[in-house]
Amino acid sequence: MQKAQGKVTSVNESLVGAKTIQGAVMNGEVAYIVIEDGKRLKAEVIDVKSGNTVYLQVFEDTGWMKVGDPVEFTGLPLSVKLGPGILGSVTDGLQNPLYELGKIEWFLERGLEVAPLDNTQKWHFTPYVKIGDKVTGGMALGSVPEKLFEHKIFVPFSLQGDYTITHIAAEGDYTIEEPIATIKDGAGTTTELQMAFEWPVKRPMPFHERSVPVRPMPTGIRILDALFPIAQGGTACSPGPFGAGKTVLQHSLAKHSEADVVIIAACGERAGEAVEVFKDFPELIDPRTGKSLMDRTYIVGNTSSMPVAAREASVYLATTVGEYYRKQGLNVLILADSTSRWAQALRETSGRKEEIPGPEAFPMYISTLISAFYDRAGVEILEGGNSGSLSIVGTVSPAGGNFDEPVTQATLLSTGAFWGLSRALSDARKYPAIDRIDSNSKYPSLLEKEEVAYLLELLRDGKSIASNIILMGEKGITDESYIRYQKSELLDAVFLQQNSFHEVDGVTNPERLRLMFNMVREIIDAPVRIAGKDRIRSQFNFLRQAFLDWNYMDVNEEGFEKQKTKLLNLIKQLVHVAENV
Repeated sequence: MQKAQGKVTSVNESLVGAKTIQGAVMNGEVAYIVIEDGKRLKAEVIDVKSGNTVYLQVFEDTGWMKVGDPVEFTGLPLSVKLGPGILGSVTDGLQNPLYELGKIEWFLERGLEVAPLDNTQKWHFTPYVKIGDKVTGGMALGSVPEKLFEHKIFVPFSLQGDYTITHIAAEGDYTIEEPIATIKDGAGTTTELQMAFEWPVKRPMPFHERSVPVRPMPTGIRILDALFPIAQGGTACSPGPFGAGKTVLQHSLAKHSEADVVIIAACGERAGEAVEVFKDFPELIDPRTGKSLMDRTYIVGNTSSMPVAAREASVYLATTVGEYYRKQGLNVLILADSTSRWAQALRETSGRKEEIPGPEAFPMYISTLISAFYDRAGVEILEGGNSGSLSIVGTVSPAGGNFDEPVTQATLLSTGAFWGLSRALSDARKYPAIDRIDSNSKYPSLLEKEEVAYLLELLRDGKSIASNIILMGEKGITDESYIRYQKSELLDAVFLQQNSFHEVDGVTNPERLRLMFNMVREIIDAPVRIAGKDRIRSQFNFLRQAFLDWNYMDVNEEGFEKQKTKLLNLIKQLVHVAENV
């Protein structure tokens, strides 16, 4: 079938108008615009008008493009190539490997395209099926070892109906382009299959069977695991102003969360911070495996200095790869930083299309797009009873830290956990700077429900008493209230805050979390009735420091139990002092 051709009729930054010559094209179709020096710039059809007029968003710089430049339509949607070799790689939003592009040109030139997966590497294939077996889309033909995992080789998900295996490759080494199976449908049509296949990035993969996310995903961050958890297959957002710690929080999640695969989507993040990820992650050792963290990581790098239109592509690319590894039966975590810049890219494109603007000039359909993105998360029950999950954590960068702006509000409606970052807490050098009162989660915690409510009640009381201290001073409140306030401050300092640079305190496993909570509860429940604000403050400062010293000790360290005993004795001493007052 002859593919449609066209000519450029207008250029408005990344939005290009074109007139088709040989008939209609479909919305979402990939096209190439051939500019004067012969380079082919990749674009996507985003609007089809009457009279064979279409609008395309170009994923690269449109400088020197002019009216009359030829347009070649492919007839195919924007897709990602799925197969072994994704893990450990770093690509742009169009799946071009950045390290391979860097070998061609020091500065990324327009129009460059590199094969997304290495087509020369041999993979050791082990078949699961035999000639005569019935298969359908999504069934595993066999597997190859990829880094830490057995990577299943699927019948492409787009093939529906029953097929019969007429050929299957013997166990051995093959490239992703060599045929490993041939299947035949009921009409006798044969299809040759390879290890890799393509899937449209904007089309969610079908669930075999969907389940509700209920299993907590430990993150190593105490305030999240205890008060505002995320479940495997759940969603969360972390809005906050510039400098509040969004990126540091995401890096910690990537390193310490109990996820099999981590996908980092730098969808418009500043180049300096993205480069930090590219440099640091290959050097990090995964504490769970003792090997490189990159063995279970995939990075999509689309920084704020790269073309605006590619931000949207990078978000959908990362999500599609996440769905693919969920089909492998793995627990996948996507960290999108920052979805606000993706939304800003949508706003720019909408404005150039002269659409009716919504609040703050964002498109009217922004809530629908954000909801559809987070809806691709979830737990999938696979054939055979195994399951995989896809969790999504997106950062939001509202201007001035205003959580009432449209992107933050739309995200809050679409996610199950809200980690609101506070400017006041970050300025006070508290990490994580997650607001203890306004944040929330609908997922189950590593603590019991009653225990979570117990801690939140103390934090609310402490905030209320702190407000009274600001208004009336310490002399304006009772000693009993001041003790309650000091317990709240101690909870915040020793349990909710962490030193992200410390080897022990930087990450807390579920067993240590339970141990720490029990100790905190001993202090909170202690019937302390010391008289005098100065004595109360002095005693709690001493107790706080002893607890922090304990936080920095490994459970296998020689002085760990000794410091724990010291803490318990300090609590008994407070009670004994109270009884003698």
